[in-house]
Amino acid sequence: MAKPLELDDIWVDRIKQMLNGLEYGSVQIVVHDGKIAQIDKTERKRFDSPAQSQSPLQAVKSVKQTSKA
Repeated sequence: MAKPLELDDIWVDRIKQMLNGLEYGSVQIVVHDGKIAQIDKTERKRFDSPAQSQSPLQAVKSVKQTSKA
């Protein structure tokens, strides 16, 4: 039979901290024997697409040219 999850204010604060500022992504909570053992955070970043007046190939070429040092 499953043990009831033990969740105190410290864990609630830790979960809130992981969620704070997360725009895209996920937070995974791992439980062992009814106790939180681990919290994993995966954050995704979304970037605006290049200007529509340029084809994708032109946009990539211009980025490569400007990033050369």
